[in-house]
Parts: sequence; structure tokens; C-alpha cells
Amino acid sequence: MWIANFFVAGSMTMVVPFISLYVESFGNFSDSYVQSWSGWIFAITFVAAFLFSPIWGRIGDRHGRKKLLVFFAVGMGLSIFLMGFAENVWQLFLLRMIMGIFTGFIPMSQALIATQTAKNVAGKVLGTLQTGSITGQLLGPMLGGALADGFGYDASFKITAFSIFLSAIIVLFGVKETEPSAENSTVDTDTKIYSSKEVILHIVKNPVFLVVMLISALVQIAHFSVQPILSLYVADIHGPASIAFFSGLAFSAAGAGNLIMARNWGKWGDRIGYVKIMIFLLFMAGIVYFPAAFVTNLWQLVALRFFLGIAIGGIVPVRIAYIRQEAPLSMQGEVLGYNTSLRFLGNIIGPALGGLIAGFFGFTGVFIITSSLLIICGFILLAAWYKHEYSGTSRKHGHLLSILKR
Repeated sequence: MWIANFFVAGSMTMVVPFISLYVESFGNFSDSYVQSWSGWIFAITFVAAFLFSPIWGRIGDRHGRKKLLVFFAVGMGLSIFLMGFAENVWQLFLLRMIMGIFTGFIPMSQALIATQTAKNVAGKVLGTLQTGSITGQLLGPMLGGALADGFGYDASFKITAFSIFLSAIIVLFGVKETEPSAENSTVDTDTKIYSSKEVILHIVKNPVFLVVMLISALVQIAHFSVQPILSLYVADIHGPASIAFFSGLAFSAAGAGNLIMARNWGKWGDRIGYVKIMIFLLFMAGIVYFPAAFVTNLWQLVALRFFLGIAIGGIVPVRIAYIRQEAPLSMQGEVLGYNTSLRFLGNIIGPALGGLIAGFFGFTGVFIITSSLLIICGFILLAAWYKHEYSGTSRKHGHLLSILKR
């Protein structure tokens, strides 16, 4: 599963650094036209994914996840292959939308691993799985940028599609999905079928759980507000020489930090609590993002992106481990589907918001507002967690006093 995630994540990020440059190649367009279309083409994938994720999650809960993983890989591979033949922005927009329908491979793989992993080691295992995605994200932009510079954009799309088809073969023949075993008491064996209403109520009735889910969207808004304009920002501070490669380098720097620390964050979450780790990482990410608004050369930006990756990278496995801990086994796929939808909602809003902010306040404004949003997320989760812990302690003390009075 690690290898399949590596290929899918790498393939999906290979084309990201030059999406805006590919749009620009369709004609002689103004900067505002390229920026606007880059944002919408980037975002439409996540609109489709936002709508379909809970549906796929529910199907996975009932019928198994391995078949869906193969289905996703084939669908993504075909749509990306056809992008190499796009002749205008509308064709690229449509193909990115189709790709979004199938963009559930990595979340579904996380659900597959989570449902077959003991709660007390979920963070560590999911952190290890995350390193596969991270390694792909690390190498993908750099390889994609180099291929685009050396062979053109169309060849990059075709090579990307081949990598995803390879992932489908790996899952089909190399991954085995089994029912949770009752022999391991730390793994749930719940087989109840929950309605969508029951799943939603389970989330809403747990305040910290609800906040963690909502913060999935807010973190993605913050993180993805920078993604579509990052290559333009690199060109602004570094110049046009080998722009696709250096944009890929800036993207990949975050992946390097993520790779180094993701497993450790998950392991520490297993020991001291997932919510505590999430709170710390949100504050850390917000603080690291801020100086990027004032960099004067590429290497300063790359260094800050590396430290950002250290912070942001731990949030995903720790958050999924928390969901694994709080949700019954037989609703995990649907819950993770809602979580994925919220993440994709953030991916939809983030690029559009980033482009809007850049248009009014320049690139500096995007980084400052992103930093502020992450710190606000940290305070929101801290307040929810503190209130929940304090109320829980009060209830326990009250219950203990009532027992003693008897």
C-alpha cells in the first residue's frame, strides 16, 4: 500500500507546478486571465471530489475498499492521460473535473489501513503510510518540472498517467483486504450498519470531533491558498529561467519536511494524545508561514516550505488516527469520506481565495492571511479541547462525590 500511495501521490503532484504555465501555453493571455483560470482548473478537481467522497466512503464500508482503489487509479490515469491532448482551457477544466470524481485513492487507502489497525498504534501506522504519499509528493513536482522543461507538458501528463496505472496493478495483485479479526481485542469488530443520519449525529454530538472535522477544511483553505500562485511567486523572486523545475523544488521542499516527521508525529500522538499534537502543529504551521511573505530569494522560500512541511505533514495522520479512535469501525469509511469532503471543500475555497487575495494585496497578503488562519485554527481547537476536558473532569468529580456520599 505504501508503494501504491507513493506512485499516486507523486503522479498527482507531477503536474501541479506547471498547471498555470500549461494554461499560459494555450494562447497569448493576460496575467489576470491565466491566474483566474489556473485557480478554477486547480479547484474543479476538488469540487468533484468534495461531492463524491462521502458516497465512496459509504460504498467502501459496505462492499470493501480494494476494488474502489483500483477503480480510482484507472479513472485518474485515463483523465490525466487525456490532459496531454487538451487544446484549450475548457477541455483541461473538464478533464480535471473528471479526475476529481476518482480522486479518492489516498483517503480510501487510509480508511483501509485504519480499519485494520489497532487504535493504540493507529498514529504510527498511518504516519508510516503517509510517508509513501509524502515521498511521492516530494519527488513528483521536481520530476514533473524537469520533464516539462525537457520534453514538454504533454509528455509529462502521459508519464504521470502511466505511473497511476502502475498503482492500480500494485493494488490489484499486491494488497489483501481482510475482515477485522476478533483475536486482537484492540481492533474493533463492530459490524452494525449505520445510516447516514446516525453517522452525522455521531460527529455532531462530540464537540472536539466536530471541530477536528471542520478544521480539516480550514487547514486546507490556508494551505491551498498558496498552491496555485506558488509558481508565479517563484518566478517573481527568482526569474523565468527553468521556472517549472524551480517551482517543483519549492513544492517539494514541504514534502521533504513532511517525510522526515510524519511517522514521528503519529507515534507521539499515540503516546500523548492526537488532539494535543494537532494543536501544537497548527500553531507551528501558522508561525512558519508568516515569514514567507517577506522572502527575497528562492532558497529562503524553500527553507520555509521545508519547515512548513514538518508542521503540516503531521496533521493528516494524527487527524485520521483520532477519527479511528473516536468512530465505530463500520462507519469509519463514511466518516473519513466526510472528512475528505471537508478537506476538498478547503481545496476548492483555498485556490480561489488565494487568487483573490493576490489580486488585491499581492503575494505577500496571501502568506500573511494564511498564517493568521492557521493560528486561528489552533486557538479554536485548543478552546474546544480545553472545554471538553474541563467539563469531562467536572462530570467525573461530580460522579465520584455522589458515590462517596452514598
